[in-house]
Amino acid sequence: MKKILILTTLSIVLIACNSSEKNQSFEAIIASKDVKAITAKKAELQLQLTQIDEALATLDVNKEVEALVTAVKLKDTTFNHYLEIQGNINTNENVLIQPEFPGNLVELNVKAGQKVSKGQVLGRTDDGGMSQQLASAENQYALAKTTFERQKNLWNQKIGSEIQYLQAQTQMISAQKAVAQIKAQIAKTVIKAPFSGTIDELFVEKGEVVSASPQGLMRIVNLGNMYVSTSIPETYIGKLKIGTEVDVYLSSLGKTYKGKVRQIGNFINPNNRSFGIEVSVPNPDNLLRPNQVAKLKVIDYVSKNAVVVPTNVIQQDATKNSFVYTVDNSTGKTGIAKKVIVKTGQSSDNVTEILSGLDADAIIVTEGMNTISDGMKLNF
Repeated sequence: MKKILILTTLSIVLIACNSSEKNQSFEAIIASKDVKAITAKKAELQLQLTQIDEALATLDVNKEVEALVTAVKLKDTTFNHYLEIQGNINTNENVLIQPEFPGNLVELNVKAGQKVSKGQVLGRTDDGGMSQQLASAENQYALAKTTFERQKNLWNQKIGSEIQYLQAQTQMISAQKAVAQIKAQIAKTVIKAPFSGTIDELFVEKGEVVSASPQGLMRIVNLGNMYVSTSIPETYIGKLKIGTEVDVYLSSLGKTYKGKVRQIGNFINPNNRSFGIEVSVPNPDNLLRPNQVAKLKVIDYVSKNAVVVPTNVIQQDATKNSFVYTVDNSTGKTGIAKKVIVKTGQSSDNVTEILSGLDADAIIVTEGMNTISDGMKLNF
């Protein structure tokens, strides 16, 4: 519009120049090669152009233009900033069951996928004849006990020597310990569940000769006590505490779980200047598995009653000042664009905290801000 106005004014000036009897045409003046006349004509035209610029400067060109934008009204909110870091799902109740006593696997009472309780008998190995040894030891103990009791009665009646009494007592105690020792060895042939869980894998069959090995007999897993382990930069030592809430996102499941910091390491790794943490994670649907990769969002900054705006609406001018456009003099769905310089804080989840420059009830332009200028009429 400004260009059209200039061209129109120039046309009027030229027409006036052509129609004026006091002024000659441009061609005639140039053809005359009169330096003074040409210079005078130039000065006359420059003066007229200056007057045109002054006239345009007094006009509010932006008021003639209306822009269609999207605007929203701000409100106080709680702003959380997160540290995002990767970790691995783990559980302390994920073990390989080993036989304590090697031998033939004479019993196998479970199968893969079966749920078991703590202390449940999973299987048993052959005791290698210790049952017979136990029977013999129990007989010897019974005899030694009877001998001791009779010797005790005699001793109480002042019959016999103290040495005989002590010898009988010692033999009974030795026989009792022998029985207990054999029973303890036989107990090792029984394979029990160390905790409640699920038999994840079986590596042996009934009748096999088994012993302790890297593979073990079976794997038992409890998915009810899951946690995420990871390392945090040492600069966050003062920002974390036991019980801090953590968002745990698993891309393999497309789900986010709410966890809490349950342990904070006391050692700084000198190689990467970090310390370890553990975050407990609920597993109500039993979808979590050991060694799954998780993305953690740890809250390290909280601002209550904060003013936040979408990060993409913040622009920078030639002097590197951050600014946003607000809607001034709003009446219904119209208003005037106003450029507002702001001081920004931290950003998280595509929003940025505004530390100064905006009130909580300001209306900001969220779409179309790249096509407007200060003072332009807005429709939204």
